[in-house]
Amino acid sequence: MFKVESSGELSSESLEEIVMGLIINSGNARSLAYKALSSAKAGNFIEAEMLMENSREALSDAHKVQTKMIEADMGEGKIKVSLILVHAQDHLMNAMLARELVAELIDLHKKINQ
Repeated sequence: MFKVESSGELSSESLEEIVMGLIINSGNARSLAYKALSSAKAGNFIEAEMLMENSREALSDAHKVQTKMIEADMGEGKIKVSLILVHAQDHLMNAMLARELVAELIDLHKKINQ
C-alpha cells in the first residue's frame, strides 16, 4: 500500500494517500454519526442504528490506515510528520469522539421516546 524510498522513508505520494485515507474515512464516519443522530431525533431508530453501523465501518477503515502507517514507521521516524498529517489525525480523533457521544445521545433519545 505504501511506497518506501531507498532511504527507508515513505514517499510523498504514499504519505498523501495515507492522509487522504484518514481524512476521507474519518469525515465519512463523523457525518454518518450525525445523520444517525438526526434519525434518532426523528424517532427512526432502525435507520439510526444502520447509519451508526456504517459510521463504525468508515471509522474502522480509517483506523486500518492509521495502523498501517504506525507499522510502516516502526518507531524509527520513517514517516515525516507534517501539519497535514497532524490534521488528518485530528479528523480521526474527532470522528471517534463524535461517534461515542452520538451513541450516548441516541440512547437518551430512545429512553425519552419510551
